[in-house]
Amino acid sequence: MTKFRAIVLAGLIGLLAVCASPAQAVAAEPSVSAAVSVSALVQPFPEQTAPPGPVLDPAQTSEADAATTKNKLIAGGAAVVLLLLVWWGRSVRKKKAPKS
Repeated sequence: MTKFRAIVLAGLIGLLAVCASPAQAVAAEPSVSAAVSVSALVQPFPEQTAPPGPVLDPAQTSEADAATTKNKLIAGGAAVVLLLLVWWGRSVRKKKAPKS
């Protein structure tokens, strides 16, 4: 099985080396037809003031935090119950196993 893993790993590395070759630098030659003055392209932006971000109500954020905390506690409790169930089931199964 380890030989198979080594072959697959070598194949993936080889495929990565072939497909993801580094980008080659290409010298861009200025074309005569696309010669446009830079000053014509650069236009000053008009003064715009961005509106302030949304106003967050502390009461709403605390409610949202409480809801996420409650959901996380419920999920954590369910995980603990499932872990204990598996642990208990394995101990029972181990006790019932025939002694050899």
